[in-house]
Amino acid sequence: MLGPVILAASRSDKMRKLVSAAPVTKPVVNRFIPGETVDQVVPIVEETVGKGLELTLDVVGEDITTPEQATHARDAYLELIERLKDLGHGIKAEMSVKLSMFGQALEGGHELALANVRPVVEAAAAIGTTVTLDAEDHTTLDSMFAIHEELRKDFPQTGCVIQAYLFRTEADARRLAANGSRVRIVKGAYKEPAEVAYQDKSEIDKAYVRILKILMEGEGYPMIGSHDPRLIAIGQELARRAGRKLDEYEFQMLYGIRSEEHLRLAAEGHRMRVYTAYGTDWYGYFMRRLAEKPANLLFFVRSMITKN
Repeated sequence: MLGPVILAASRSDKMRKLVSAAPVTKPVVNRFIPGETVDQVVPIVEETVGKGLELTLDVVGEDITTPEQATHARDAYLELIERLKDLGHGIKAEMSVKLSMFGQALEGGHELALANVRPVVEAAAAIGTTVTLDAEDHTTLDSMFAIHEELRKDFPQTGCVIQAYLFRTEADARRLAANGSRVRIVKGAYKEPAEVAYQDKSEIDKAYVRILKILMEGEGYPMIGSHDPRLIAIGQELARRAGRKLDEYEFQMLYGIRSEEHLRLAAEGHRMRVYTAYGTDWYGYFMRRLAEKPANLLFFVRSMITKN
């Protein structure tokens, strides 16, 4: 299994230096991460919306070790919101945030992360858009869900992410569906132990379908995060059975992966949102994209061989 090996490498400083120094890395990274600055990502936003698609924007970076770095991450999102305000796309361009960037892992991290993310959510609401809290490893989820619940008191449109490979997720999905939450469901992209997560791909897929059914039959807004054609088709069927209209759920896929499918779903009238990351601290995000799908790793290796 290559996935766990790549995920381990995503936490290795030695591998970070090796991959970052490889001449071929930057062109390949650009497939998944279209820029490092707000100025570079703004044209991507305009181009994507112009194609009838929507976006969720992620300023990449997770290795926060000081409160000052967490404040800097907050300010990076506030800068993004100012630029989105000028574009005027509203909910078509929302944001995704990882609470680890806002200081969640530091001393007093729960309160620090909440204090840092709240002004981002407030500013997003002021320009007619919203924020989704990304899920990270299982040890962070109780804090993430508590922050999500707190933010929804004033900003009920705030979304969150659940991961199908975790045993706990079916119960989380029932609670969130009953509360009318916006929920993105993904398979999961962190290395988790067998005590808390399914390890077999077929078991993860089965759990994904069970959880998606809960979301579709609930009171919330499901966001189907998958590139898997079979799961996409199942999502459409579950939505139909639940009597959902096309604007009562959406699909989400990563920038640079299955781009033609993005356009196909949008042409059929579905809401299709492209998860678009940007920033200088791209390594951890990039390595998880490789771990999620062997084809991504093959693309990277093939590019290295071609360049050399």
